[in-house]
Amino acid sequence: MSGGVDSSVAAALLLEQGHDVVGVTLKLWGGASDSGCCSVADVEDARRVAQQLGIDHWVFRFTDDFDDWVVAPYAAAHAAGRTPNPCLECNRHLKFGRLLRRADQLGFDAVATGHHARVVAAGARFHLWRGADRAKDQSYVLHMLGQAELDRCRFPVGELTKDEVRARARVLGLRTADKPDSQDVCFVTATGGRTTFLGSRIGLHPGRVVDTDGTEIGRVDAVELVTVGQRRGLGAGGGEKRYALSVDTGSATVVAGSLADLHTRTVDLVDLTWVDGRPDASDAVVVQSSAHGSPVEATLEGSTVRFAEPQRRVAPGQSVVLYRAAEVLGGGTAA
Repeated sequence: MSGGVDSSVAAALLLEQGHDVVGVTLKLWGGASDSGCCSVADVEDARRVAQQLGIDHWVFRFTDDFDDWVVAPYAAAHAAGRTPNPCLECNRHLKFGRLLRRADQLGFDAVATGHHARVVAAGARFHLWRGADRAKDQSYVLHMLGQAELDRCRFPVGELTKDEVRARARVLGLRTADKPDSQDVCFVTATGGRTTFLGSRIGLHPGRVVDTDGTEIGRVDAVELVTVGQRRGLGAGGGEKRYALSVDTGSATVVAGSLADLHTRTVDLVDLTWVDGRPDASDAVVVQSSAHGSPVEATLEGSTVRFAEPQRRVAPGQSVVLYRAAEVLGGGTAA
């Protein structure tokens, strides 16, 4: 229970279905937080909702694991010129890693969350599908779940739209019924942003911006904050719009080019995982390279995704997720 409306209603639905339910909030970030899902107010909202529902509420403190598996890799990725997805890694290592192991130790049958996604059983196998509300679908950040995890996971609100979730919460009188969705990284404060956080962790260094011929055309204040595909803040002056094509923090250099230069037909992936086995090379798939991006047609050739039509480059460190229609097949990280 994160203190949001989705996990609040998820707990209520499980109670309606006759399950014995305990609400658990993960205390992950031990530093300053004025956004995301780790603030004191969020923990209090989760506790109060559990009280309204008449269930126990526990808090598990996983701050060391969170720093080791999410925060430190986030900083290291930026130091290497990559663009990480910390919320996805939190799911991988904490919510569906550490928490599932704790549930096993305590004798629980399953772990449920408020994610908008669906687990569909087919005999002894499990499939992961997009949530019913396409606009709120969160299957992208769950693509790393395999058979062992899906056997033990429940997503009670996956069949509902967000409006239906809020309507249920209002009927139940839950204090989170109209609470806004959390959109931010919990350990990056809204007041300080990435600049303050990364500046304290890895230090930030000015860099130069060069065109595809190597001619310097601008400067940036912090090369570690530049993302492939970025247009603003490159200091390239007027004229043709230029986009970041690559980031080399070792030489403090950003290569920028035109929109045409930004487009590519392929992206190489590392750390591929599959929900239920690798798809055949001949399978027609669609891929999504951001949490709310538009799926595009592609094929998988070894560890390379080949787009049917040229697409903007995927920033190294971002996840590329493969689907068959609404079913998640798996995914990997852009090299």
